[in-house]
Amino acid sequence: MFESFEAGAKPGVTTGGRESYDERLNHILEAATNVIARVGYGHASMRAVAKAAQVSLAGMYHYFDSKEKMLFLIQFRTFNSLLQNLREKLHGVEEPVEQLRVMVRSHIGYFATDMAALKVCSHELDALTGSRYEDLRHLRHQYYELTRAIIERVFQSRAPGGGLDEHVATMALFGTLNWLYRWYRPGPDYSVNGLANQITRLFLTGIIGLKPAADGSASSAES
Repeated sequence: MFESFEAGAKPGVTTGGRESYDERLNHILEAATNVIARVGYGHASMRAVAKAAQVSLAGMYHYFDSKEKMLFLIQFRTFNSLLQNLREKLHGVEEPVEQLRVMVRSHIGYFATDMAALKVCSHELDALTGSRYEDLRHLRHQYYELTRAIIERVFQSRAPGGGLDEHVATMALFGTLNWLYRWYRPGPDYSVNGLANQITRLFLTGIIGLKPAADGSASSAES
C-alpha cells in the first residue's frame, strides 16, 4: 500500500491547524528538493535541509522519521501530480497526435517552474528501498503506461507497420523531456507551449518519416 502523502502529526503535538501544517510541510519539501538537486541525495543531510528550510532539526523529525521518507514524499507527490494532471488534460481528447502534444506540454509545464524536482525524480529513484521503492516504481509505471499507450496510437494512425519498438520510442521521449533540467529555462525564447510543440514535431517527424521495410524493420523515407 502507498504511504500517505503527508507525514501525519505526532500525537499530542499542536500543529496550528491542518492548513498551517501542510504549508510547513510543503515549505520543507521544497527546500529538501533544492538541496538534493544541488548536492545529491547521498550528501543531503537532514541538518542541511533544516538549515535551508530555516527550521530546527527536531522540527524536521516532526515531519519525517527519516531522510528516505522525505525523498519518497518528494517523488511520490511529483509523480502522482504528473499522472493526475495528464489524465485530466487528456479527458475528451481523442486524436492521437493531439494526445501526444497534451502529454508533452503537461510534462514540460509541470516542471518548468520546478527543475529541481525534475532532477531529483530523474536521478534518485534507486535511493529508495523496500516498499517505498516499489510504491514509487508502481506509480511511475502507471505514468509510463499512459504515455506509451498514446505513442502506440500515434504509431497506428501515422506509421502503421513502421517497425519501431514502442518501448524504445517511449523511453526516447522521456529521455528528451527529463534532460530539460540541464538547459531549459522558461522565457520569451522558449515558452512552455513553444517548446512542447517543437519537441512534439521533432518526435512526430521521426515517426511519420518511416516506411515499412521489406524485412519488417523500420526504414527512413528519405534513405
